[in-house]
Amino acid sequence: MAKSKIETDRGLDVRMFITGLALVLLYAIVVTVMIRLGVSTVFVIVIAAGLLFSQYYFSDKIAMFSMRAHEVTPEQEPRLHEIVDRLCLLADMKKPRVGVAEIDVPNAFATGRSPSHAVICATRGLMNRLSDEELEAVLAHELSHVAHRDVAVMTIASGVGMLAGLVGRMAMWGAMFSGGDRSQSGENTALLEMATWLISMVIYVIAYLLTMALSRYRELSADRSGAILIGKPSVLASALVHITGDMGKIPRTDLRHAEAMNNFFFVPALSGGSAATLFATHPSLEKRLDQLNKLERELNG
Repeated sequence: MAKSKIETDRGLDVRMFITGLALVLLYAIVVTVMIRLGVSTVFVIVIAAGLLFSQYYFSDKIAMFSMRAHEVTPEQEPRLHEIVDRLCLLADMKKPRVGVAEIDVPNAFATGRSPSHAVICATRGLMNRLSDEELEAVLAHELSHVAHRDVAVMTIASGVGMLAGLVGRMAMWGAMFSGGDRSQSGENTALLEMATWLISMVIYVIAYLLTMALSRYRELSADRSGAILIGKPSVLASALVHITGDMGKIPRTDLRHAEAMNNFFFVPALSGGSAATLFATHPSLEKRLDQLNKLERELNG
């Protein structure tokens, strides 16, 4: 946890620790499966380490590139920098880099492997739609993610699914190309590859569910910490309602383009509704508003 005045969430720390242990175990299983498939041990280590390294060290650049975002100076975006400066003074934190994504989808996200390498980014659509007070509330939420260090865990977590998917495709291709061999050895090889494909898919699903569960909790944690930082839970609730309502006015093609960043967004670009709760990246709007309403009553005695 970064040393700051942003509220510490022990529940989030415990969940990140447990998720991290589970992901390490899943990584080990995937690597073992790859070696059992006959893939060179050196090649497996290079692939696994390269994936981890690139995701960890270049997560901010990857996220910024995918959202057509760029870093901005105080001269280019004085309003945005003034708000971030004020929040960092309140939180007693080092100021992260500030970026703007040139898209109309109203949203914001934080990325980076650590507080000293973090970027807080707002979309042009968000800046055009929110008041200064609402924008400050949203950025306080994102600054909480930086202080909690949950962005790095979410970034690394997605690597397990990618690695499991790679193993699954290798096994599937192997089974397809060995299909013409009718010998007992060929049949056994095909069965092993199909079993490997099934195992990799199970690992992918487990990793995905773990990541989504952590994602939903970390959003509630950032809502609470951000609201306490500015002392105005009702303003954050207003921003949530405002952004969610405006999402319906954005063309669906634009939302689908942004959907890949849902894990890091303040509000999901697209939501599957109540039927998809287990696979949702964010808690429901009702749950977030309920928490903020309770917090508002607590802060006002």
